[in-house]
Amino acid sequence: MRAEKITAERLTTFSDGVFAVIMTVMVLELKAPDRAAFTALWPLWPTAISYAVSYLFVVIIWINHHHLMRFVGPPTLRLMWINFVHLFLVSFLPFATAWVAGTRLGSAPVVFYAGLFVCIDIAYNVFEHEVLAHANAAQVSTRMRHIARRRSLVVLAGFTIAMLVAIVAQRLGFGVICAALLLHLQPEAPGSRP
Repeated sequence: MRAEKITAERLTTFSDGVFAVIMTVMVLELKAPDRAAFTALWPLWPTAISYAVSYLFVVIIWINHHHLMRFVGPPTLRLMWINFVHLFLVSFLPFATAWVAGTRLGSAPVVFYAGLFVCIDIAYNVFEHEVLAHANAAQVSTRMRHIARRRSLVVLAGFTIAMLVAIVAQRLGFGVICAALLLHLQPEAPGSRP
């Protein structure tokens, strides 16, 4: 039993390390202005906004990942691969963030950014489903599974809509991304507890 717990803890620890590296890489992309005036910060608003949204997204992913890992017994090889695919997709976030910031919320970069959120969320949904499907029934009720599934699908739909909207209205698409993120601020879906 102890060996099984260590394996789940190793998976969590590895994932935590990847999230920390991703956040570090994102902050390294922030460049200070050359001029020594507060007015020099104003042109950097796309960078600040895209960084803040990406940082919030990674934090939300980490919190939700941490929440789900409470329900993992001995992780299966399938679960580990799903987790690695999820982390792989999240690792593209610094690149997408830099592109959005560098183009001042350009249409193609925001479409790519939203598309990346769609891919990350699909991987998260698969991860969530795998964890909850094998979780102890005493820990995770059927109601909790259904509410989590519905919320995940609504968030995925939000990111997909954001991607499509960004084709014609990139700032509105970016706003839809932000709105969809709010649904995952709390790891446990509202109403999922009896």
